[in-house]
Amino acid sequence: MTYVFTAQNFEKEVLKSKRLVLVDFWAPWCGPCKMMGPVIDELVEEMGDKVKIGKLNVDEGAAVASQFGIMSIPTMILFHDGAAVGQVSGVQTKANLAGMIKKAVKA
Repeated sequence: MTYVFTAQNFEKEVLKSKRLVLVDFWAPWCGPCKMMGPVIDELVEEMGDKVKIGKLNVDEGAAVASQFGIMSIPTMILFHDGAAVGQVSGVQTKANLAGMIKKAVKA
């Protein structure tokens, strides 16, 4: 299941989560963001037991995006215990994102 993160639930669902959380900062008008959709969906299927994966629409959650210095989208940030432990921007391969998650799981 791909989670939907909002300004209202971000602290509870991401920052206070006991699991690793991958947040895809995106917008519906962003072409590269749309390209990431299927990649994110595949990650959910393959790694959903290891990490909570979801999306935050930067148009609706501008304050959260600003808080984490999001300057371009798509940007994916991996959180652990409320802190960012990995970040990539632009279109990414599933292997690259999975590698970032696996590295954090071992840490």
